[in-house]
Amino acid sequence: MKSSATTVKDYLDSLPADRRAGIEAVRKVLLKNLDKDYEESMLWGSIGYAVPHRVWPLGYHCDPKKPLMMAALANQKDNMTVYLMSVYSDKAERAWFEKAWAKTGKKLNMGGCCIRFKKLEDAALDVIGEAVRRIPAKVYVANYVKLLASTGRGPDGKKLKGAAVAKKTVKKTVKKVAKKVAKKAAKR
Repeated sequence: MKSSATTVKDYLDSLPADRRAGIEAVRKVLLKNLDKDYEESMLWGSIGYAVPHRVWPLGYHCDPKKPLMMAALANQKDNMTVYLMSVYSDKAERAWFEKAWAKTGKKLNMGGCCIRFKKLEDAALDVIGEAVRRIPAKVYVANYVKLLASTGRGPDGKKLKGAAVAKKTVKKTVKKVAKKVAKKAAKR
């Protein structure tokens, strides 16, 4: 259910007590495991976790005014839902996610990027945490650019002229992002 709340606090305050407890528990896991380059805010009527414009100035290609969302958390009519775009957009990440979830013994109720659960006990919080920890913001941006290029689009989402241009753009961007990630990792 899309919320009209403008702040995360207002969103949480609007939830029934049982749902609020579940959403807050998952939110705590997300915040603990997210790379510092992601930011939490209200996006599309849910709690969103996105690559802000300070990290990725081009934003989301369909609406460049919005940041590039990687995850979201929402209370729906029949369940609570975590949206993990990194699991949806990467076959290897999805395979890892499904395998890791299966090891917990919990039933996975998943659509494209949405993981649904009725009670907090149904959610594999450790797997959700690891899924977001595995994809720092700059890696997510590099994967996003690669995905756009695979559809003949540049980093801004606009159609590119010729496959060679797309391939060159992806290589250049991925190399640049990888260099930044490596530099950042060396500082830790």
